[in-house]
Amino acid sequence: MTVATAEAGGRVHARIVLLKTLDERGLTFFTHYESDKGAQLAANPLIALCLHWKWLDPPAQVRIEGHAEKLPARESDAYFATRERLSQIGAWASLQSRTLPDRAALQARVREFERKFEGREVPRPDEWGGYLVVPEMVEFWYAGAHRWNERERWDRVDGTWRGRMLYP
Repeated sequence: MTVATAEAGGRVHARIVLLKTLDERGLTFFTHYESDKGAQLAANPLIALCLHWKWLDPPAQVRIEGHAEKLPARESDAYFATRERLSQIGAWASLQSRTLPDRAALQARVREFERKFEGREVPRPDEWGGYLVVPEMVEFWYAGAHRWNERERWDRVDGTWRGRMLYP
């Protein structure tokens, strides 16, 4: 899914991340808390998501706006434990969003953490974990002939979802 966040000054940033879960609470994804997106969410927890399925007939997308909050450590620990070992090592080795002088520097950090955790489980780094996106608006969009697209928007108002149709 595409995730859009904004700096405290308002500059918007978008990138693709893996949607990990969707349940009654909201949507989750995982990242480095000290990455650009982590810093932006710390300064401004408002977030927008977009999921697009061009190959569906008709093509469809879902837009979501809401706020992000860190998942409890136990949930981040549980997911981290399911990741393959080299992905776990990578979470320790990567200084996500910081300047990388060359690929060799990353490879050296990977080797460092492989040695550090040799023969034992890799724990989750404190600065790595999940976010829960709590939706406040959800819009469903379906492509229509002649660009007469169907749009249905749902807004949470005082804890109740209210829907309405939108012009294309």
